[in-house]
Amino acid sequence: MRNPTVEESAKEYFSFEMHEFTVDDCPCKIVSPRDPLPGKPWIWKAEFFEAFPKFELAMLEKGFFLAFMSVGNTFGCPSAMDHFEKFYEYMTAQGFSKRPIMLGLSRGGLYIYNYAVRHPENVGCLYADNPVCDFKSWPGGKGCGEGSKENWEKLFKDYGFSSEQEALEYTGNPVDNLEILALHNVKLIHAARTEDTVVPIAENTDIVEKRYRELGGFIKVFRHPGGHHPHGLDDPTPLIDCILENVRYL
Repeated sequence: MRNPTVEESAKEYFSFEMHEFTVDDCPCKIVSPRDPLPGKPWIWKAEFFEAFPKFELAMLEKGFFLAFMSVGNTFGCPSAMDHFEKFYEYMTAQGFSKRPIMLGLSRGGLYIYNYAVRHPENVGCLYADNPVCDFKSWPGGKGCGEGSKENWEKLFKDYGFSSEQEALEYTGNPVDNLEILALHNVKLIHAARTEDTVVPIAENTDIVEKRYRELGGFIKVFRHPGGHHPHGLDDPTPLIDCILENVRYL
């Protein structure tokens, strides 16, 4: 690590204790459950830490820790994954489970899939919610989605692309890199809204589901009506039950 980890004063996240600190020059958070499970299992949320927390709060109640590293709006690019590697090293050195549940909302899908492809042995399972699985869909907007010109141009810089054509020819999106996850038996759980016009299900979750099943991998998709927001199920119980049945966190 370039800089030592520095812990700051404790704060409160809803009714749970939260500590903020830095790892590899990136702001980080850990929220502690009141009654932790053995082995210190944890949820690793990528992007939008405070957004739509119903799932995380339920898991905190069940004894899971919640952790977050902010790497900026960098679309799961290689330098962001370098930071993630340092965070994983820090967390496991502190005695946390070696297989976190990785949670990715929207563009957070790029982060959790790209990390899992690098280190499938470090993942308990992936929970992706209305996830971006192909940046040509979002922010590119090269299919039926709305896209985002500003984010698309920023993505070029973060990935080091010299042109849009190079971005379009890139073969490192989650939809392209599922074989290694299937070989390592990584379980995939998605929640996806069927009328999402920002991150269309047909260009993201549907493709992942089809390809992963063809590879023999396990994937469960909770389809439900509505647009991109809000994330999560109204009642997260079925999703949580599925994750707890399939996660490997020890």
